[in-house]
Amino acid sequence: MAKALLTHSTPAVSKATTAAAPPEGHRSGRAGWLRAAVLGSDDAIVSTASLMIGVAAASASKRAILVAGVAGLVAGSMSMAVGEYVSVSSQRDAEQADIALETGELANQPDAELEELAMIYEGRGLDHDLATQVAVQLSAHDRLGAHLQDELGIKPSSLARPLQAAWISAASFASFAIIPLAALLVAPATLQIPVIAVVSLAGLAALGAFGGHLGGAPRGRAALRVFIDRAHNPFKS
Repeated sequence: MAKALLTHSTPAVSKATTAAAPPEGHRSGRAGWLRAAVLGSDDAIVSTASLMIGVAAASASKRAILVAGVAGLVAGSMSMAVGEYVSVSSQRDAEQADIALETGELANQPDAELEELAMIYEGRGLDHDLATQVAVQLSAHDRLGAHLQDELGIKPSSLARPLQAAWISAASFASFAIIPLAALLVAPATLQIPVIAVVSLAGLAALGAFGGHLGGAPRGRAALRVFIDRAHNPFKS
């Protein structure tokens, strides 16, 4: 009787456990746009602050420094957008070429491609019969998708997105270039350069912590890494 009760109660416990399991919060799906955002934000603070400090070092007026900073904001945003679009478009072109090549190979030699897929699963530890069975079932469900993911490492959901990278880079650059501009507006005339430098370094540390938070990494370590790097290489972009 006890054995029967245990047998009948196990599926219910299993279902309850499965239903109660919290969703897993993986962050790797953010890699594409997060890279563009962090790059644009970091470059915005560094390049705009460097430009403004250079102009301020020439004993220029506050108005001239501000105009230089705004010009750097506009030019930098456009440059980041174009650069990211061209760079990510090249990556997308390579991915599309691989997809077209794999599609042709599947149409012309399906048996050889099926065997190749089975060999991949064998290399991961499955025996030959099970690897062949897995390859057949996955191919029946989505033949091209199985080859793209397991043979080429391409996931349709993570294909390069040039437009997304372009607008995120431009928006992040424009947003974070405001930090040194704001520092100039509140700085006394005799302390413009040190105030811009200190506020910009603080902004970089905050950016590092925020990027670490979005990527699931320790925020303190990310902030310290960016701060130390920029403190030793303030003009590196």
